[in-house]
Amino acid sequence: MKLVFAGTPEVAVPALDALIASERHEVAAVVTRPDAPAGRGRRLVASPVAQRAEEAGIEVLKPRRPRDEDFLARLREIGPDCCPVVAYGALLPRVALDVPPRGWVNLHFSLLPAWRGAAPVQHAIMAGDEITGASTFLIEEGLDAGAVYGTVTERVRPTDTSGDLLTRLAFAGAGLLAATMDGLEDGSLKAVPQPREGISLAPKITVEDARVDWAAPALRVDRVVRGCTPAPGAWTVFRGERLKLISVQLVPDHQDLAPGELSVAKNNVYVGTGSHAVEPLWVQPQGKKPMRAADWARGVRIAPGETLGA
Repeated sequence: MKLVFAGTPEVAVPALDALIASERHEVAAVVTRPDAPAGRGRRLVASPVAQRAEEAGIEVLKPRRPRDEDFLARLREIGPDCCPVVAYGALLPRVALDVPPRGWVNLHFSLLPAWRGAAPVQHAIMAGDEITGASTFLIEEGLDAGAVYGTVTERVRPTDTSGDLLTRLAFAGAGLLAATMDGLEDGSLKAVPQPREGISLAPKITVEDARVDWAAPALRVDRVVRGCTPAPGAWTVFRGERLKLISVQLVPDHQDLAPGELSVAKNNVYVGTGSHAVEPLWVQPQGKKPMRAADWARGVRIAPGETLGA
């Protein structure tokens, strides 16, 4: 089939690579978000998907909005049979959805209908899910509500951050998306409507969502830190300044600290929660580079009774 691939961030690149490598399909063009400012100089930089497509000699389309007439005219001119999508980042209007005869097929990083929305992996970790996965579905009007073509499952490991899990899902999902294109081409694959039960929503994680509540149980604190790593980054407050929490580990035998209370040992630092303590392993003070939590604690000379989160 002739394909026009839509995607923007690094997580979409494995799927693009899988389709480029396929002998059964032609990636005729790529649709991605416009170049965005990045780095200290705020220089305009092409998206990871655009960079990969340019390396492969594939035409790149960067409409400001997918309903722009110039973009729609070029899409009709290319005449794709299907448009596979991975984390494109813009709402597709009906006028665009109607162009390819086999529709736009999205790779979504959850087992639909669970975790519909922008942050399925983060929410799966924060909710304590033990199994998650990826789904391919036909994009329709409505939030990730289209009929599903296929799924692949992935175990959530106890130490997974959202970055760890999303990386694995990106590669597993790439194979699923390629197989979905194969099945659509030969007619062996039919979409199945999503069940009405089991729907959960995964809106974008805000900075405030990533603030650690030390009165919550230790397990919840651990899940928030892992779910918000690398973005937007879990955080707390120490002496009036923001302190980013990069990783923590559970310490069930420390139960005598009040929520947020700090305790410093020779090579460790502990923080009380609503249950037992956690041990921060890596932190990042405001305006500084990441460092071992024990080194940070020694440097700031924590006084008895000092707390995080005040």
